[in-house]
Amino acid sequence: MEKPGKKPVAQMIEVPAPTGWPLVASLGIALAAAGLLTHGLVSVLGGVLLVAGLVGWFHAVLPHEAHEELRVTEDAARAERPGVEERHLRVGEQNHRARLPLEIYPFSAGIYGGLVGGAAMALLAVLYGIISRKSMWYPVNLLAASGSSRISAMTDDQLLAFSGSGLLLASVIHLSASLLVGVLYSVILPIFPRRPIVVGGIIAPLLWSGFLYTAQGVINPILNARIDWPWFMAFQFIFGLVAGIVVARRARISTLQHQPFAVRAGIEKTTFMVERDDDGSPP
Repeated sequence: MEKPGKKPVAQMIEVPAPTGWPLVASLGIALAAAGLLTHGLVSVLGGVLLVAGLVGWFHAVLPHEAHEELRVTEDAARAERPGVEERHLRVGEQNHRARLPLEIYPFSAGIYGGLVGGAAMALLAVLYGIISRKSMWYPVNLLAASGSSRISAMTDDQLLAFSGSGLLLASVIHLSASLLVGVLYSVILPIFPRRPIVVGGIIAPLLWSGFLYTAQGVINPILNARIDWPWFMAFQFIFGLVAGIVVARRARISTLQHQPFAVRAGIEKTTFMVERDDDGSPP
Protein backbone atom coordinates (compact mmCIF):
# COMPACT_ATOMS: atom_id res chain seq x y z
CA MET A 1 0.00 0.00 0.00
CA GLU A 2 1.39 3.37 -1.05
CA LYS A 3 2.25 5.91 1.59
CA PRO A 4 0.18 9.13 1.62
CA GLY A 5 1.74 11.88 -0.46
CA LYS A 6 3.99 9.53 -2.39
CA LYS A 7 3.91 10.02 -6.17
CA PRO A 8 3.06 6.93 -8.21
CA VAL A 9 5.95 5.36 -10.09
CA ALA A 10 5.79 6.14 -13.82
CA GLN A 11 5.07 3.10 -15.97
CA MET A 12 7.45 2.20 -18.80
CA ILE A 13 6.14 0.65 -22.01
CA GLU A 14 8.04 -0.70 -24.99
CA VAL A 15 7.07 0.53 -28.47
CA PRO A 16 8.63 0.10 -31.93
CA ALA A 17 11.40 2.61 -32.51
CA PRO A 18 10.58 5.27 -35.12
CA THR A 19 12.57 5.24 -38.34
CA GLY A 20 12.66 7.38 -41.45
CA TRP A 21 14.46 4.84 -43.65
CA PRO A 22 11.29 3.71 -45.49
CA LEU A 23 10.78 7.31 -46.64
CA VAL A 24 14.38 7.45 -47.86
CA ALA A 25 13.89 4.22 -49.82
CA SER A 26 10.63 5.44 -51.41
CA LEU A 27 12.29 8.72 -52.40
CA GLY A 28 15.09 6.73 -54.02
CA ILE A 29 12.58 4.73 -56.09
CA ALA A 30 10.87 7.94 -57.24
CA LEU A 31 14.16 9.59 -58.24
CA ALA A 32 15.38 6.46 -60.03
CA ALA A 33 12.20 6.44 -62.13
CA ALA A 34 12.33 10.21 -62.74
CA GLY A 35 15.88 9.92 -64.00
CA LEU A 36 14.71 7.78 -66.91
CA LEU A 37 12.95 10.85 -68.29
CA THR A 38 15.35 13.57 -67.13
CA HIS A 39 19.01 12.83 -66.49
CA GLY A 40 21.07 9.79 -65.62
CA LEU A 41 22.51 11.47 -62.52
CA VAL A 42 19.02 11.66 -61.07
CA SER A 43 18.71 7.87 -61.38
CA VAL A 44 22.14 7.44 -59.81
CA LEU A 45 21.12 9.58 -56.84
CA GLY A 46 17.87 7.62 -56.57
CA GLY A 47 19.78 4.33 -56.57
CA VAL A 48 22.08 5.52 -53.78
CA LEU A 49 19.13 6.66 -51.67
CA LEU A 50 17.29 3.39 -52.35
CA VAL A 51 20.22 1.25 -51.22
CA ALA A 52 20.85 3.42 -48.16
CA GLY A 53 17.16 3.36 -47.23
CA LEU A 54 16.89 -0.43 -47.57
CA VAL A 55 20.06 -1.05 -45.55
CA GLY A 56 18.95 1.29 -42.78
CA TRP A 57 15.44 -0.16 -42.81
CA PHE A 58 16.69 -3.76 -42.58
CA HIS A 59 19.00 -2.89 -39.70
CA ALA A 60 16.01 -1.47 -37.83
CA VAL A 61 14.00 -4.71 -38.07
CA LEU A 62 16.56 -7.52 -38.53
CA PRO A 63 17.62 -9.71 -36.81
CA HIS A 64 15.47 -8.17 -34.05
CA GLU A 65 13.04 -5.29 -34.32
CA ALA A 66 14.32 -2.13 -32.64
CA HIS A 67 12.24 -0.87 -29.71
CA GLU A 68 12.39 2.02 -27.33
CA GLU A 69 10.88 2.59 -23.91
CA LEU A 70 8.42 5.35 -23.24
CA ARG A 71 7.47 6.70 -19.85
CA VAL A 72 3.71 6.83 -19.37
CA THR A 73 2.69 9.45 -16.83
CA GLU A 74 -0.70 10.10 -15.32
CA ASP A 75 -1.22 13.23 -17.42
CA ALA A 76 -0.33 11.45 -20.66
CA ALA A 77 -2.62 8.50 -19.90
CA ARG A 78 -5.63 10.69 -19.16
CA ALA A 79 -7.86 11.09 -22.22
CA GLU A 80 -8.55 14.65 -23.25
CA ARG A 81 -12.13 15.74 -23.40
CA PRO A 82 -13.12 17.27 -26.72
CA GLY A 83 -13.96 20.95 -26.65
CA VAL A 84 -17.53 22.09 -26.97
CA GLU A 85 -16.71 23.78 -30.27
CA GLU A 86 -15.34 20.57 -31.85
CA ARG A 87 -16.98 19.75 -35.15
CA HIS A 88 -18.01 16.14 -35.61
CA LEU A 89 -18.04 14.96 -39.23
CA ARG A 90 -20.37 11.99 -39.39
CA VAL A 91 -18.76 10.50 -42.48
CA GLY A 92 -19.64 6.92 -41.63
CA GLU A 93 -23.32 7.70 -41.37
CA GLN A 94 -23.28 8.78 -45.03
CA ASN A 95 -21.54 5.56 -46.17
CA HIS A 96 -18.47 7.47 -47.36
CA ARG A 97 -14.83 7.12 -46.47
CA ALA A 98 -13.12 10.18 -45.08
CA ARG A 99 -10.71 11.98 -47.39
CA LEU A 100 -7.64 13.71 -46.04
CA PRO A 101 -7.50 16.61 -45.79
CA LEU A 102 -11.10 16.89 -44.62
CA GLU A 103 -11.26 20.43 -45.96
CA ILE A 104 -9.73 22.16 -48.97
CA TYR A 105 -9.92 25.59 -50.47
CA PRO A 106 -12.61 25.96 -53.15
CA PHE A 107 -11.50 25.50 -56.73
CA SER A 108 -12.56 29.07 -57.41
CA ALA A 109 -9.88 30.22 -54.92
CA GLY A 110 -7.27 28.24 -56.84
CA ILE A 111 -8.42 29.66 -60.17
CA TYR A 112 -8.34 33.22 -58.83
CA GLY A 113 -4.96 32.64 -57.15
CA GLY A 114 -3.55 31.20 -60.37
CA LEU A 115 -4.73 34.18 -62.40
CA VAL A 116 -3.34 36.74 -59.93
CA GLY A 117 -0.07 34.86 -59.54
CA GLY A 118 0.23 34.47 -63.32
CA ALA A 119 -0.33 38.20 -63.80
CA ALA A 120 2.39 39.02 -61.25
CA MET A 121 4.81 36.61 -62.92
CA ALA A 122 4.02 38.04 -66.38
CA LEU A 123 4.75 41.59 -65.18
CA LEU A 124 8.09 40.47 -63.73
CA ALA A 125 8.93 38.63 -66.96
CA VAL A 126 8.21 41.72 -69.05
CA LEU A 127 10.37 43.79 -66.69
CA TYR A 128 13.16 41.25 -67.10
CA GLY A 129 12.91 41.48 -70.89
CA ILE A 130 13.10 45.28 -70.84
CA ILE A 131 16.03 45.39 -68.40
CA SER A 132 18.07 42.44 -69.66
CA ARG A 133 17.26 42.23 -73.38
CA LYS A 134 15.86 45.69 -74.16
CA SER A 135 12.71 44.01 -75.47
CA MET A 136 9.53 42.96 -73.72
CA TRP A 137 8.92 40.29 -76.38
CA TYR A 138 11.98 38.18 -75.57
CA PRO A 139 10.44 36.32 -72.56
CA VAL A 140 7.17 35.97 -74.48
CA ASN A 141 8.84 34.34 -77.49
CA LEU A 142 11.04 32.25 -75.22
CA LEU A 143 7.99 30.83 -73.46
CA ALA A 144 6.34 30.13 -76.81
CA ALA A 145 9.51 28.32 -77.90
CA SER A 146 8.84 25.67 -75.25
CA GLY A 147 5.77 24.60 -77.23
CA SER A 148 6.95 25.14 -80.80
CA SER A 149 10.03 23.76 -82.51
CA ARG A 150 9.75 26.49 -85.17
CA ILE A 151 9.97 29.31 -82.64
CA SER A 152 12.79 27.61 -80.73
CA ALA A 153 14.84 27.70 -83.96
CA MET A 154 14.60 31.50 -84.13
CA THR A 155 17.71 33.62 -83.83
CA ASP A 156 18.22 36.04 -80.95
CA ASP A 157 17.18 38.97 -83.13
CA GLN A 158 13.94 37.22 -84.05
CA LEU A 159 13.21 36.45 -80.40
CA LEU A 160 13.54 40.15 -79.60
CA ALA A 161 10.92 41.11 -82.22
CA PHE A 162 7.15 40.91 -81.92
CA SER A 163 5.57 37.66 -83.09
CA GLY A 164 1.80 37.26 -83.23
CA SER A 165 1.92 33.46 -83.16
CA GLY A 166 4.46 33.59 -80.35
CA LEU A 167 2.25 35.89 -78.28
CA LEU A 168 -0.79 33.66 -78.79
CA LEU A 169 1.06 30.44 -77.97
CA ALA A 170 2.79 31.96 -74.94
CA SER A 171 -0.54 33.27 -73.61
CA VAL A 172 -2.14 29.83 -73.91
CA ILE A 173 0.80 28.10 -72.19
CA HIS A 174 1.06 30.68 -69.42
CA LEU A 175 -2.68 30.82 -68.72
CA SER A 176 -3.09 27.03 -68.72
CA ALA A 177 -0.11 26.46 -66.41
CA SER A 178 -1.21 29.23 -64.03
CA LEU A 179 -4.75 27.86 -63.73
CA LEU A 180 -3.50 24.29 -63.26
CA VAL A 181 -1.04 25.20 -60.51
CA GLY A 182 -3.61 27.46 -58.84
CA VAL A 183 -6.14 24.62 -58.64
CA LEU A 184 -3.42 22.29 -57.32
CA TYR A 185 -2.65 24.85 -54.61
CA SER A 186 -6.29 24.83 -53.49
CA VAL A 187 -6.01 21.07 -52.93
CA ILE A 188 -2.42 20.75 -51.64
CA LEU A 189 -2.03 23.74 -49.31
CA PRO A 190 -4.58 22.49 -46.71
CA ILE A 191 -2.29 19.49 -46.13
CA PHE A 192 0.20 21.99 -44.63
CA PRO A 193 -2.11 24.21 -42.54
CA ARG A 194 0.65 25.77 -40.43
CA ARG A 195 2.96 26.99 -43.19
CA PRO A 196 0.93 27.26 -46.43
CA ILE A 197 2.85 30.30 -47.68
CA VAL A 198 6.23 28.62 -47.14
CA VAL A 199 5.06 25.54 -49.05
CA GLY A 200 3.37 27.47 -51.86
CA GLY A 201 5.90 30.28 -52.18
CA ILE A 202 9.24 28.55 -51.59
CA ILE A 203 9.18 24.75 -51.44
CA ALA A 204 6.85 24.05 -54.37
CA PRO A 205 8.52 26.55 -56.80
CA LEU A 206 11.93 25.20 -55.80
CA LEU A 207 10.87 21.62 -56.55
CA TRP A 208 9.31 22.24 -59.95
CA SER A 209 12.10 24.65 -60.98
CA GLY A 210 14.65 21.93 -60.22
CA PHE A 211 12.62 19.40 -62.18
CA LEU A 212 12.32 21.71 -65.20
CA TYR A 213 16.03 22.52 -65.03
CA THR A 214 17.00 18.85 -65.27
CA ALA A 215 14.30 17.97 -67.82
CA GLN A 216 14.84 20.90 -70.17
CA GLY A 217 18.47 19.98 -70.76
CA VAL A 218 17.30 16.68 -72.23
CA ILE A 219 14.09 17.80 -73.94
CA ASN A 220 15.37 20.98 -75.60
CA PRO A 221 19.07 21.78 -75.03
CA ILE A 222 18.94 24.82 -77.35
CA LEU A 223 16.11 26.41 -75.38
CA ASN A 224 17.79 25.42 -72.11
CA ALA A 225 20.89 27.44 -73.04
CA ARG A 226 18.78 30.58 -73.58
CA ILE A 227 16.89 30.49 -70.28
CA ASP A 228 18.23 32.72 -67.53
CA TRP A 229 17.61 30.27 -64.67
CA PRO A 230 18.11 32.68 -61.72
CA TRP A 231 15.45 34.95 -63.22
CA PHE A 232 13.30 31.93 -64.05
CA MET A 233 13.33 30.81 -60.42
CA ALA A 234 12.50 34.36 -59.33
CA PHE A 235 9.43 34.22 -61.59
CA GLN A 236 8.34 30.97 -59.94
CA PHE A 237 8.83 32.32 -56.41
CA ILE A 238 6.76 35.40 -57.22
CA PHE A 239 3.99 33.25 -58.65
CA GLY A 240 4.06 30.88 -55.69
CA LEU A 241 3.98 33.64 -53.07
CA VAL A 242 1.17 35.61 -54.72
CA ALA A 243 -0.94 32.57 -55.57
CA GLY A 244 -0.35 31.01 -52.15
CA ILE A 245 -1.39 34.18 -50.31
CA VAL A 246 -4.53 34.58 -52.43
CA VAL A 247 -5.58 30.96 -51.95
CA ALA A 248 -4.78 30.84 -48.21
CA ARG A 249 -6.97 33.88 -47.52
CA ARG A 250 -10.12 32.02 -48.64
CA ALA A 251 -12.27 29.93 -46.33
CA ARG A 252 -11.99 26.18 -46.80
CA ILE A 253 -14.83 23.82 -47.71
CA SER A 254 -15.53 20.17 -46.96
CA THR A 255 -14.19 17.43 -49.23
CA LEU A 256 -16.96 14.90 -48.52
CA GLN A 257 -17.89 12.91 -51.61
CA HIS A 258 -21.63 13.46 -51.19
CA GLN A 259 -21.28 17.20 -51.72
CA PRO A 260 -22.04 18.28 -55.31
CA PHE A 261 -19.34 19.83 -57.50
CA ALA A 262 -20.95 23.28 -57.30
CA VAL A 263 -20.52 23.26 -53.52
CA ARG A 264 -16.94 21.99 -53.66
CA ALA A 265 -16.10 24.63 -56.27
CA GLY A 266 -17.44 27.40 -54.05
CA ILE A 267 -20.24 28.34 -56.46
CA GLU A 268 -22.99 27.41 -54.02
CA LYS A 269 -23.04 27.34 -50.23
CA THR A 270 -22.79 24.01 -48.50
CA THR A 271 -25.85 22.51 -46.87
CA PHE A 272 -23.78 20.60 -44.31
CA MET A 273 -24.65 22.07 -40.92
CA VAL A 274 -23.40 21.19 -37.46
CA GLU A 275 -26.19 19.82 -35.33
CA ARG A 276 -26.76 21.79 -32.10
CA ASP A 277 -28.80 21.22 -28.99
CA ASP A 278 -31.63 23.46 -27.97
CA ASP A 279 -29.28 25.67 -25.97
CA GLY A 280 -27.20 26.38 -29.09
CA SER A 281 -24.21 24.26 -28.13
CA PRO A 282 -22.89 21.40 -30.26
CA PRO A 283 -23.93 17.90 -29.18
